[in-house]
Amino acid sequence: MPRKFAPLLLVLTFMFASLAPAVAAEAPAKRTISVTGTGIAKARPDTAGIAIGVVSEGVTAREALDKNSAAMNRVSVELKGQKVAAKDIQTTNFSVHPKFQHFKDGRPPAIAGYRVVNSVRITVRELKNLGVILDQVVSLGSNQINSISFFLAEPAALEDKAREAAMADARHKAGLYAAAAKAKLGRVLTIAEEFAARPPRPVFARALEAKAAPVPIEPGEHKLQARMHVSWELK
Repeated sequence: MPRKFAPLLLVLTFMFASLAPAVAAEAPAKRTISVTGTGIAKARPDTAGIAIGVVSEGVTAREALDKNSAAMNRVSVELKGQKVAAKDIQTTNFSVHPKFQHFKDGRPPAIAGYRVVNSVRITVRELKNLGVILDQVVSLGSNQINSISFFLAEPAALEDKAREAAMADARHKAGLYAAAAKAKLGRVLTIAEEFAARPPRPVFARALEAKAAPVPIEPGEHKLQARMHVSWELK
């Protein structure tokens, strides 16, 4: 480039650069509205989780273990007879501990026997069998029922209902605000999801006595909540 054009090019560049902020400042800011919608979907649970266990004691560790294993085997056979799949029976705890006898005359504690604990978590997919299962496992040797919880095996459809309800709630609120401001909703700018699945509430129970009738069980209702943060352009 010839040298005589260099100063002119520099001046023009400076002029355009100085005009750019002014042009940007004159551009009107977009009007937007942002709201949060909430949607709740409910359904009856179709699956239950049970935490049960067998606690056995004996003079020796071997005796306590044999008692425990025999009771747990009876429980396992009954569960499979009630169409509980092997994959739905999971051991969650197994322990062998000595039992100590304490003396008031200052002598050190002495081992007085042993305790074996075997705990399992069971997934019951046929809720109509749940009462019978609880009754039978107690009758066959389970002396610990720690908790029962209810949930949906496939929650995806219920989650979608909660999302749709949340989006509808957000659009309803935004429409009210826009109308109050003498405006209309334009295109959606952003959508952010905040999904809160309410965990199944555990029902705690003490060791139950065997009964002739199945244990009465009420699964209640499962709830899912979705929150949508949505922004619209206003027209």
